[in-house]
Amino acid sequence: MEDEQSVASFDPDTVMEIFKLVWVRTSKEKEQKQEEGALEAEAGPLLTKKKRATTANANSLKLSCELLRLFVSEAIQRAALIAEAEG
Repeated sequence: MEDEQSVASFDPDTVMEIFKLVWVRTSKEKEQKQEEGALEAEAGPLLTKKKRATTANANSLKLSCELLRLFVSEAIQRAALIAEAEG
């Protein structure tokens, strides 16, 4: 079994920044859809939601880093097998 310190992992700060980019992008898409829906409904009341900052706790961030590491490791192993099979 591999020593826990010898295994390279992803930096939690980097993963958190990726999460933030995704959260910002999805919130913008939701806002655009709501605006389009409001224009189509015209007479309906406009509902507004309070904007809250999306966060991730340390444990979920650590788990995400580990899952990403496993995913990348598996992808590398599969690519090596395919390359070997193709010659």
